[in-house]
Amino acid sequence: MERDRPPIDKTYDLIVIGGGINGAGVARDAALRGLSTILIEKGDFCSGTTSWSTRLIHGGLRYLEYFEFALVKESLQEREILLHMAPHLVKPLLLTIPIYRDRSRPFWKIQAGMALYDILSSGKTLPSHRMLSRSQFQQLFPSIDSEHLVGGAQYYDAQVACVERLVLENILAAKAAGAIVLNYVEVTQLHSEHNRITSLSCRDHLTGEAFILRGNDNTVIVNTAGPWVDQVLSRCGHLGSQAKVAARPKIGGTKGSHIIVDLCPGMPQESALYVEARSDGRPFFIVPWWGRLLIGTTDIPYSGDLERVKADNTEIDYLLHETNQIIPVARLCRQDVKFTYAGVRPLPYSEGQKPGSITRRHLLYDHQTEGIGNLFSLIGGKITTYRQVGQEIVEAVYRKQGRIAPACLTAQQPLPGAILPQDERVQQAMADYQPQLSTRTIAHLFSLYGARATEVLAITEAEPALAEAIQPPLPDIKAQIVYAVQSEFAHTLLDITCRRTLLAMQGDYGLTALATIGHTLEKYCGWSQAACDRQIGQYQHYMATHCIPDYALPHPLG
Repeated sequence: MERDRPPIDKTYDLIVIGGGINGAGVARDAALRGLSTILIEKGDFCSGTTSWSTRLIHGGLRYLEYFEFALVKESLQEREILLHMAPHLVKPLLLTIPIYRDRSRPFWKIQAGMALYDILSSGKTLPSHRMLSRSQFQQLFPSIDSEHLVGGAQYYDAQVACVERLVLENILAAKAAGAIVLNYVEVTQLHSEHNRITSLSCRDHLTGEAFILRGNDNTVIVNTAGPWVDQVLSRCGHLGSQAKVAARPKIGGTKGSHIIVDLCPGMPQESALYVEARSDGRPFFIVPWWGRLLIGTTDIPYSGDLERVKADNTEIDYLLHETNQIIPVARLCRQDVKFTYAGVRPLPYSEGQKPGSITRRHLLYDHQTEGIGNLFSLIGGKITTYRQVGQEIVEAVYRKQGRIAPACLTAQQPLPGAILPQDERVQQAMADYQPQLSTRTIAHLFSLYGARATEVLAITEAEPALAEAIQPPLPDIKAQIVYAVQSEFAHTLLDITCRRTLLAMQGDYGLTALATIGHTLEKYCGWSQAACDRQIGQYQHYMATHCIPDYALPHPLG
């Protein structure tokens, strides 16, 4: 896919800064309603907080304790929309809560919360909750700690195993509706006249080129940079009397870390566990994920370098220890950790407040209160509610412009890859591409790309060698590398292994796949050997500084 370039003589109704789930959702909604829209992201799409989540589409059961009923109801409504809008990516997930006499909320309280959760999700297609007696729970989960066990609760939410592709499909939908979308473009300065942002200085990190994005009399800028919201606002600092835009922080981020381990006997495979840590009572998840377990998350105040967030040894040990407490037969140790990741939640700045009690409700901050009339910043926001947040922001943009907003289309219009497992296209592909490709590989492609899997499969017809596996026994094939570059805005090895596929999270941090990926890029995408070698070095450094546990490195990082 040829990369978009911003026409130097064009202005935009809407400039979106930040290409995570919320920025992508805003761009899609705006473009569908006819706003001339450009989205810029300083890294790759979904390379920040969205990618480092627990990958759940949920109502937020624990938010009921903080009386955030409106947030829970909104989340449950959006969960239902996403199940229909992207059925290939968003799938029902059974969750089980073990209830203990000495370290859980009481049985009656969880039962009341379950009932309220069902009431708030009226009209849902997922089954309602059920409570489990002690004997029922032990029959279903014989390997889970039974000391002081009272019973359990089961309910349904949803999972987006590859959230990176949910973001990408919103980006692709925005582009198809007329938006310009640019990754690896960073805002370096915001310029103003008469209390309005009039232009943005930008730098293209792929080419080194600097350029200006210009607004018009109606242009609105939306800052959806997540944890980097304050960093973007600091680039308004030259505005003289408007320096107060960045004077008080808007974000009070907390760090959340996860680990991925292999399944072992006794571990749940059909249900996720939602448990409370024995040591501190903090809730965390143990979630089946692509044949492995995803465990997390922590919740620690964070004010460090946003470009170098990593799960530290203490967090990893905490998650291992607490998982062993709930599943004693697991006996997990550091050597069982196959991947780690960490990110920063862009929560509202709340000095002195406990991380777990900070609201997860988003805030759309209008900088009119600080003298900038055409700038909004999004504080917070969940994956689950991104579509509704996009709708809210686009309608605020229209109000700011003094115009009536056309009807929102995003709740009714499926994403580009939307397809059901029983769709005849899946069955036809099974017939057409075997035995060249295994049933497992074809099913895998449809789980990632949905209806667009046929485009990946078509590549193997023209180049049969691209049907070969990238890293056996994983089902990904070389055609996905070519497709990522040609059709999905991939520019680096990290883009390919972490966000267009999930090779990095499934085997050896993606390191053993690099040679095959590099060779494929040279032969079919025109990359030079020097470029591939340079990117391999950058990739290895990134994994060492972000994902490989410090205890597993050959020497401490400086």
